[in-house]
Amino acid sequence: MNAPPRTRAVARRAVRREQLSDEVAARLRTDIMIGNLRSGTFIRLDETAAALGVSITPVREALRTLRGEGMVALEPHRGHVVVPLSRRDVEDIFWLQATIAKELAATAAAQITEAEIDELERLNDALAEAVDHHEPDEIASAEFTFHRAFNRSAGRIKLAWFLLHVARYLPGHIYATSPQWGVSAVAGHREMIAALRRGDVDTAVRLTGDEFTDGAQRLIARLDETKLWG
Repeated sequence: MNAPPRTRAVARRAVRREQLSDEVAARLRTDIMIGNLRSGTFIRLDETAAALGVSITPVREALRTLRGEGMVALEPHRGHVVVPLSRRDVEDIFWLQATIAKELAATAAAQITEAEIDELERLNDALAEAVDHHEPDEIASAEFTFHRAFNRSAGRIKLAWFLLHVARYLPGHIYATSPQWGVSAVAGHREMIAALRRGDVDTAVRLTGDEFTDGAQRLIARLDETKLWG
Protein backbone atom coordinates (compact mmCIF):
# COMPACT_ATOMS: atom_id res chain seq x y z
CA MET A 1 0.00 0.00 0.00
CA ASN A 2 1.28 3.44 -0.91
CA ALA A 3 1.90 5.94 1.88
CA PRO A 4 -0.56 8.86 2.02
CA PRO A 5 0.63 12.11 0.38
CA ARG A 6 1.21 13.85 3.71
CA THR A 7 3.39 10.98 4.94
CA ARG A 8 5.45 11.09 1.76
CA ALA A 9 5.84 14.87 2.08
CA VAL A 10 7.02 14.55 5.68
CA ALA A 11 9.50 11.86 4.64
CA ARG A 12 10.87 14.04 1.83
CA ARG A 13 11.32 16.96 4.23
CA ALA A 14 13.14 14.71 6.69
CA VAL A 15 15.49 13.47 3.96
CA ARG A 16 16.14 17.01 2.75
CA ARG A 17 16.83 18.18 6.30
CA GLU A 18 19.33 15.36 6.76
CA GLN A 19 21.00 16.28 3.47
CA LEU A 20 21.22 19.92 4.54
CA SER A 21 22.68 18.88 7.87
CA ASP A 22 25.33 16.78 6.09
CA GLU A 23 26.15 19.67 3.76
CA VAL A 24 26.52 22.12 6.64
CA ALA A 25 28.67 19.65 8.58
CA ALA A 26 30.89 19.17 5.52
CA ARG A 27 31.31 22.92 5.10
CA LEU A 28 32.17 23.49 8.76
CA ARG A 29 34.46 20.46 8.85
CA THR A 30 36.37 21.78 5.85
CA ASP A 31 36.65 25.25 7.36
CA ILE A 32 38.12 23.72 10.52
CA MET A 33 40.52 21.46 8.61
CA ILE A 34 41.93 24.30 6.49
CA GLY A 35 42.17 26.76 9.37
CA ASN A 36 39.35 29.12 8.46
CA LEU A 37 37.71 28.27 11.77
CA ARG A 38 40.37 28.21 14.45
CA SER A 39 40.57 26.78 17.91
CA GLY A 40 38.49 28.81 20.35
CA THR A 41 36.15 30.19 17.69
CA PHE A 42 32.48 30.03 18.64
CA ILE A 43 30.14 28.89 15.87
CA ARG A 44 26.91 30.83 16.26
CA LEU A 45 23.74 29.14 15.07
CA ASP A 46 22.04 32.21 13.63
CA GLU A 47 25.16 33.65 11.99
CA THR A 48 26.11 30.32 10.41
CA ALA A 49 22.56 29.68 9.20
CA ALA A 50 22.41 33.12 7.59
CA ALA A 51 25.83 32.75 5.98
CA LEU A 52 24.94 29.36 4.47
CA GLY A 53 21.36 30.27 3.54
CA VAL A 54 19.73 27.57 5.65
CA SER A 55 17.58 27.43 8.75
CA ILE A 56 18.99 26.98 12.23
CA THR A 57 17.86 23.34 12.44
CA PRO A 58 20.41 21.79 10.02
CA VAL A 59 23.17 23.91 11.60
CA ARG A 60 22.25 22.60 15.04
CA GLU A 61 22.24 19.02 13.74
CA ALA A 62 25.55 19.55 11.93
CA LEU A 63 27.16 20.82 15.14
CA ARG A 64 25.86 17.76 16.96
CA THR A 65 27.62 15.62 14.34
CA LEU A 66 30.87 17.57 14.65
CA ARG A 67 30.66 17.34 18.43
CA GLY A 68 30.54 13.56 18.07
CA GLU A 69 33.67 13.74 15.88
CA GLY A 70 35.56 15.78 18.46
CA MET A 71 35.85 18.82 16.20
CA VAL A 72 33.72 21.14 18.33
CA ALA A 73 32.72 21.17 21.98
CA LEU A 74 29.58 22.51 23.63
CA GLU A 75 30.24 25.01 26.40
CA PRO A 76 27.24 25.61 28.68
CA HIS A 77 25.56 28.97 28.15
CA ARG A 78 28.10 29.89 25.48
CA GLY A 79 27.58 27.54 22.53
CA HIS A 80 29.76 25.41 20.28
CA VAL A 81 33.46 26.17 20.12
CA VAL A 82 36.13 24.79 17.78
CA VAL A 83 38.57 22.49 19.58
CA PRO A 84 42.32 22.59 18.90
CA LEU A 85 43.60 20.89 15.73
CA SER A 86 47.24 19.88 15.99
CA ARG A 87 49.75 18.89 13.35
CA ARG A 88 49.68 15.39 14.81
CA ASP A 89 45.89 15.29 14.39
CA VAL A 90 46.27 16.03 10.67
CA GLU A 91 49.04 13.46 10.30
CA ASP A 92 46.92 10.85 12.12
CA ILE A 93 43.92 11.47 9.85
CA PHE A 94 46.01 10.95 6.73
CA TRP A 95 47.78 7.94 8.24
CA LEU A 96 44.45 6.27 8.91
CA GLN A 97 43.18 7.02 5.41
CA ALA A 98 46.40 5.77 3.83
CA THR A 99 46.40 2.57 5.90
CA ILE A 100 42.87 1.65 4.85
CA ALA A 101 43.36 2.76 1.23
CA LYS A 102 46.55 0.71 0.81
CA GLU A 103 44.80 -2.40 2.12
CA LEU A 104 41.99 -1.86 -0.39
CA ALA A 105 44.52 -1.21 -3.17
CA ALA A 106 46.35 -4.47 -2.46
CA THR A 107 43.14 -6.46 -2.74
CA ALA A 108 41.88 -4.55 -5.78
CA ALA A 109 45.13 -4.87 -7.69
CA ALA A 110 45.16 -8.64 -7.18
CA GLN A 111 41.65 -9.24 -8.55
CA ILE A 112 40.54 -6.26 -10.65
CA THR A 113 39.12 -7.16 -14.07
CA GLU A 114 40.05 -5.68 -17.43
CA ALA A 115 36.58 -4.17 -17.69
CA GLU A 116 37.04 -2.43 -14.34
CA ILE A 117 40.44 -1.13 -15.41
CA ASP A 118 38.90 0.19 -18.63
CA GLU A 119 36.32 2.00 -16.51
CA LEU A 120 39.07 3.55 -14.39
CA GLU A 121 40.75 4.76 -17.56
CA ARG A 122 37.51 6.35 -18.70
CA LEU A 123 37.05 8.03 -15.33
CA ASN A 124 40.61 9.34 -15.39
CA ASP A 125 39.99 10.81 -18.85
CA ALA A 126 37.01 12.64 -17.35
CA LEU A 127 39.27 13.95 -14.59
CA ALA A 128 41.84 15.09 -17.16
CA GLU A 129 39.13 16.96 -19.05
CA ALA A 130 37.95 18.68 -15.87
CA VAL A 131 41.55 19.67 -15.08
CA ASP A 132 41.98 21.09 -18.58
CA HIS A 133 38.82 23.17 -18.09
CA HIS A 134 39.92 24.34 -14.62
CA GLU A 135 36.58 23.37 -13.05
CA PRO A 136 37.24 22.67 -9.33
CA ASP A 137 33.81 21.14 -8.61
CA GLU A 138 34.11 18.81 -11.60
CA ILE A 139 37.69 17.94 -10.62
CA ALA A 140 36.70 17.07 -7.06
CA SER A 141 33.76 14.99 -8.30
CA ALA A 142 35.83 13.16 -10.92
CA GLU A 143 38.61 12.40 -8.43
CA PHE A 144 36.11 11.03 -5.92
CA THR A 145 34.41 8.90 -8.57
CA PHE A 146 37.72 7.42 -9.73
CA HIS A 147 38.75 6.33 -6.25
CA ARG A 148 35.28 5.08 -5.38
CA ALA A 149 35.34 2.81 -8.44
CA PHE A 150 38.84 1.57 -7.60
CA ASN A 151 37.96 0.88 -3.96
CA ARG A 152 34.75 -0.92 -4.89
CA SER A 153 36.69 -3.25 -7.16
CA ALA A 154 38.30 -4.69 -4.02
CA GLY A 155 34.90 -6.06 -2.99
CA ARG A 156 35.58 -5.18 0.67
CA ILE A 157 32.45 -3.14 1.25
CA LYS A 158 32.84 -2.47 4.96
CA LEU A 159 36.46 -1.39 4.63
CA ALA A 160 35.56 0.92 1.74
CA TRP A 161 32.76 2.34 3.90
CA PHE A 162 35.22 3.14 6.69
CA LEU A 163 37.52 4.88 4.22
CA LEU A 164 34.64 6.93 2.86
CA HIS A 165 33.84 8.20 6.34
CA VAL A 166 37.44 9.01 7.22
CA ALA A 167 37.78 10.80 3.87
CA ARG A 168 35.26 13.39 5.05
CA TYR A 169 38.18 15.11 6.77
CA LEU A 170 40.04 15.58 3.51
CA PRO A 171 39.26 19.13 2.26
CA GLY A 172 39.01 18.21 -1.41
CA HIS A 173 38.50 21.70 -2.78
CA ILE A 174 41.96 22.93 -1.73
CA TYR A 175 43.41 20.25 -3.99
CA ALA A 176 40.92 20.68 -6.81
CA THR A 177 41.73 24.39 -7.08
CA SER A 178 45.43 23.67 -7.59
CA PRO A 179 46.34 23.21 -11.29
CA GLN A 180 49.58 21.49 -10.29
CA TRP A 181 47.75 18.97 -8.13
CA GLY A 182 45.24 18.20 -10.91
CA VAL A 183 47.93 17.44 -13.45
CA SER A 184 49.79 15.32 -10.89
CA ALA A 185 46.62 13.39 -10.00
CA VAL A 186 45.90 12.50 -13.62
CA ALA A 187 49.51 11.35 -14.16
CA GLY A 188 49.42 9.30 -10.97
CA HIS A 189 46.20 7.62 -12.02
CA ARG A 190 47.70 6.70 -15.39
CA GLU A 191 50.65 5.14 -13.62
CA MET A 192 48.22 3.27 -11.37
CA ILE A 193 46.21 2.00 -14.34
CA ALA A 194 49.40 0.75 -16.00
CA ALA A 195 50.36 -1.08 -12.80
CA LEU A 196 46.92 -2.67 -12.58
CA ARG A 197 47.11 -3.90 -16.19
CA ARG A 198 50.33 -5.73 -15.46
CA GLY A 199 49.14 -7.01 -12.08
CA ASP A 200 51.77 -5.07 -10.14
CA VAL A 201 50.32 -5.05 -6.63
CA ASP A 202 53.34 -3.46 -4.95
CA THR A 203 53.30 -0.45 -7.27
CA ALA A 204 49.55 0.00 -6.84
CA VAL A 205 49.96 0.06 -3.06
CA ARG A 206 52.94 2.44 -3.24
CA LEU A 207 51.10 4.87 -5.51
CA THR A 208 48.10 4.83 -3.18
CA GLY A 209 50.29 5.67 -0.22
CA ASP A 210 52.06 8.40 -2.18
CA GLU A 211 48.74 10.17 -2.83
CA PHE A 212 48.00 10.46 0.87
CA THR A 213 51.56 11.51 1.69
CA ASP A 214 51.26 14.27 -0.90
CA GLY A 215 47.82 15.27 0.39
CA ALA A 216 49.09 15.54 3.97
CA GLN A 217 52.12 17.58 2.95
CA ARG A 218 49.99 20.03 0.97
CA LEU A 219 47.49 20.54 3.77
CA ILE A 220 50.16 20.89 6.47
CA ALA A 221 52.04 23.40 4.31
CA ARG A 222 48.86 25.44 3.97
CA LEU A 223 48.23 25.34 7.71
CA ASP A 224 51.85 26.31 8.36
CA GLU A 225 51.30 29.39 6.19
CA THR A 226 48.22 30.37 8.21
CA LYS A 227 50.20 29.87 11.45
CA LEU A 228 47.47 27.60 12.76
CA TRP A 229 49.86 25.88 15.12
CA GLY A 230 50.42 29.13 17.02
